[in-house]
Amino acid sequence: MEKPIFEFEHVENTLILIPNLDLRELDFDALEEAAATVFAALDERENQNVVMDFYKTDYYGSTALAFFVKFWKRIKDSGGMMVFCNVSDHELEVLELTNLLSLWPICKTREEALKLIQGGS
Repeated sequence: MEKPIFEFEHVENTLILIPNLDLRELDFDALEEAAATVFAALDERENQNVVMDFYKTDYYGSTALAFFVKFWKRIKDSGGMMVFCNVSDHELEVLELTNLLSLWPICKTREEALKLIQGGS
């Protein structure tokens, strides 16, 4: 059985979302299916915040970026915050090139991301 695209962990009111593989130009249907799972995980608990932890990855493409924006809008609309951590140099470069760097705080570690969220925006 294939690994799921994302793993989930929960810390208080924060959903930690961990991509299991580089999110290059994935099959759109596979990412949409994974996105449905992510939205369900967010809905099943009172999660207001999300930490995207990229410690298992080195790169993501435009399909993944579209998912991140869609997911972020939903979190933002519910009053939550989304923070990225463990972002590789390649992933950071993609955010810079697409002018998306200003959308999400970027932290070096998960601990920093959780501290930022717990302290508020």
